[in-house]
Amino acid sequence: MADTGINHKLIIYQLLPRLFGNTNTTNKNYGSVEENGVGKLNDINDTALREIKSMGFTHVWYTGVIEHATMTDYTQYGIPNDDPDVVKGRAGSPYAIKDYYDVAPDLAVDVPNRMAEFDALVQRTHAQQLKVIIDLVPNHVARTYRSDTKPAAIRDFGADDDTTKAFSALNDFYYTPGYPFKVPAGYNPGGDEFHSPLKDGRFDENPAKATGNDVFNAAPSINDWFETVKLNYGVDYMGGRAQHFNPIPPMWQKIYDILDYWSAKGVDGFRCDMVEMVPVEFWGWVIPKIKTKYPQLIFLGEAYNTSQYHNYIFNGGFDYLYDKVGLYDGLKRLMRNEPHATIWDINKVCFHESAEFPQHMLRFLENHDEERIASPHFVGNAWLAAAAMIVTATLSTGPVMIYFGQEVGEPAAGAKGFSEDNGRTTIFDYWGVPEHQKWLNGGQFDGGQLSESQKQLREFYSKLLNISGSNAAITQGRFYELMLINLRPGSGFDERTYAYLRYTDQQRILVVANFDRHDRNLLVKLPPELLAQWQLTGTLAFTDLLSGAVYTAANIDAGLSIKFSAANGLLLSF
Repeated sequence: MADTGINHKLIIYQLLPRLFGNTNTTNKNYGSVEENGVGKLNDINDTALREIKSMGFTHVWYTGVIEHATMTDYTQYGIPNDDPDVVKGRAGSPYAIKDYYDVAPDLAVDVPNRMAEFDALVQRTHAQQLKVIIDLVPNHVARTYRSDTKPAAIRDFGADDDTTKAFSALNDFYYTPGYPFKVPAGYNPGGDEFHSPLKDGRFDENPAKATGNDVFNAAPSINDWFETVKLNYGVDYMGGRAQHFNPIPPMWQKIYDILDYWSAKGVDGFRCDMVEMVPVEFWGWVIPKIKTKYPQLIFLGEAYNTSQYHNYIFNGGFDYLYDKVGLYDGLKRLMRNEPHATIWDINKVCFHESAEFPQHMLRFLENHDEERIASPHFVGNAWLAAAAMIVTATLSTGPVMIYFGQEVGEPAAGAKGFSEDNGRTTIFDYWGVPEHQKWLNGGQFDGGQLSESQKQLREFYSKLLNISGSNAAITQGRFYELMLINLRPGSGFDERTYAYLRYTDQQRILVVANFDRHDRNLLVKLPPELLAQWQLTGTLAFTDLLSGAVYTAANIDAGLSIKFSAANGLLLSF
C-alpha cells in the first residue's frame, strides 16, 4: 500500500498550560486556584520549549488558551463572573468558550496583559522552530458567552437573534420559545465547600437555548453538555435536518472572523472539536477561504465516524482527522490483553478504513479525553504501551500526537473535583499532574525527580519520536504489511504479533511489534519480490534504531530469527 505525498511528518505535543507549569502539589478535591495552583503561559519558557523540541516534536497544541467559563472571580479586571450552576469544575471546561477574542485570565501572570503574554508564547514557540496549534470549538460555546474584547466591527453571537423562533437560518442559536432553561437537578457546582451567591440552582436564560450535544429542549440532564449552547450553521434539526446554506448563515462568517483573528497572531493550526457536529459544507467553505489568506494553516479534526472520514477530508478540507475509532481502539484492546484482541484491527485500518488516505490520519494513545495508559483504568503500566506506541508513530506518514505526562507514565490517580477518579487528567479542575511535576522539577524542566524507569521511558519516547520525524522511510516511505507471508506454522507469529515494512529507495525499516505479555521468538520472512527488487541475498544485518542491537540473518531468503520481550517492538534498519 502506498503512503506518500507528505514530506514532513507532524509530531504533536498536546499540553494544557493551566496544568503544564503548575508546581503546586496540594491537589485538594475541588480545590480553588489559590489552593491547588495554576500553570501560566509564561511558565512555558525557552527551557521548556527546548526540551519539547529535543524530543522530536514539531508542533505544540496549547489546549484551553481561549477564555472559557470559570468559577474563579476576575471581576476586579472587568471580567464578569460566570454562574457556577452552568460551569463544570472550579476552573471550568476549556470547551465552554466564554469569549472567542480573549485569553483565559487563569493563564496570565499579569491579567490585564494576558493577550500580550499569549503573543509572547507564540514568539517563543516559533523561536524554537515549533509550530503553534490552538483549539477551535465550533459546535458550542458557554451559556454565559459574551465577548468583551471583540474587534469593533464584530457582532457578538446571538446579538441579532430573533428569540421567538426555535430555528432561523439568521439566528446564531437554537431556542425553545416559552420555556426557560432548567439547571439539571442534583448538580453541586464546586463541591460542598464552594459558596457563591450565584450558586442557587438557577440560571437566567429565557427562552432556553439548545444544549451543545444536540439537546433541543429547556431541560438537559446532568450527563449532557448542559454548560454549553449549540451554534447554528443553518441546519434545522427539528425540521427534518433541512439545510439553509444559501445565503450563507451569519455563523459561517463569524467563525471565519475568529480563525482570521488568531491566524493573524501567528497561530499555525487549529484542532477543531467535534467536527462532525458541524455541517461538512461549512468546513468546505471556511477552510479553503482562510487558507487563501494563510496557506500554511493546518486543520486537525476530532472525528469518530469512519464512514465520514473521506467526506471531511476531501469535501471538508481537513488536513488530518483523529484515528480514534480505528487504530486507537484496536491498539487499546491489544494493550489491555483483552481476550478477543487481534492485530486484524490494525490490518482493518490499513486496508479498509483509511487505506486511501493514511497520511491524513492523526494517531495517538493519549489525549485529554482518553484514559492515561498508566492508569489502572487502562493498563496500569506505561511500558505496556511500547509496542503500540511504536506502531502508532511509524504506521504511516500521518501525524503522531503525545499528551503531556504520557512520556513519564502519568496515571491521573484520584478524584479531582468535577473530574472523578476515572484515569483521565482533569480538564475541569485546578490540579497538579504529579508524575509530570517530577520532570517539571520546580520549573527546571530537567527531570530531576524522575525515577530511573521514568527516565528510560522518556528516553524511549524521545528516540522513537526523533526517528519517526527524521527517517525518510517513516516520514515519506511506502508501507508493506508482512502478515500474509508470516502467519505460517513455525514462524512464531499469531494474532498478537504484527510486522510491516516502511521504505524508500534509500532507507528501509522492518517494524516488528509484540503485543503479547510473553517474550517471543519469531522467524520473519520478507517478500521474495522485494528482496529481488532490492537485490538482497545471503547474510544481512538489521540494526534496531531504538536500542542499537544488531540482528543477523545468515540467509535472508530463509528469514530473520529474532527474540524480543513482551509488549515491545523493534525498528530494524537494513
